[in-house]
Amino acid sequence: MLASRLLMGKRILLHVCCGPCSTSSVERLIAEGYEPVLFFSDSNIFPREEFMKRYDNLLIVAERYGLPVILDSWDHQEWLEAVKGHEGDREHGERCSLCFRFNLSRAAAEAEKLGIDEFATTLTVSRFKRSETIFSEGRRFPGFQEIDFKKKDGFGRSIALSKELGLYRQSWCGCEFSRRDSGAS
Repeated sequence: MLASRLLMGKRILLHVCCGPCSTSSVERLIAEGYEPVLFFSDSNIFPREEFMKRYDNLLIVAERYGLPVILDSWDHQEWLEAVKGHEGDREHGERCSLCFRFNLSRAAAEAEKLGIDEFATTLTVSRFKRSETIFSEGRRFPGFQEIDFKKKDGFGRSIALSKELGLYRQSWCGCEFSRRDSGAS
């Protein structure tokens, strides 16, 4: 267990969508010489209990690697406004692009506030997300790093690490619309 260690790498703010997706992303960034600061900013996740469950699982990962976590406020109403008119879109549609933009804009603002020059997102580790769509939205913001965490078996490694840590793995992206489309109860 790496509960505490001296970090000396270049800081990067990592927007985190959930504990499982953070596992291999964090592991890779550390291996590449980064010092990740974890930023849980996911107003798309609904209901609030689900948001907190995912946050609690992120804390398990943060403790394992001895990393700081910043919890952004949960403002689902603001997120709903950002995707208004796209509630009926299927997964991978315009609603998802707007959601990525919403979350990445908050990460960009947090990185700037903290004086961290670079930021990335764990969203790219999922085999269910199109990295190019995420990159397209991320390019709107200075400091965004196009890191495809699916590469180097990131998704497979995230599953293995999640099992090792006993993490909750959800079956939908997070919003009520993705939950509806996934058939999750």
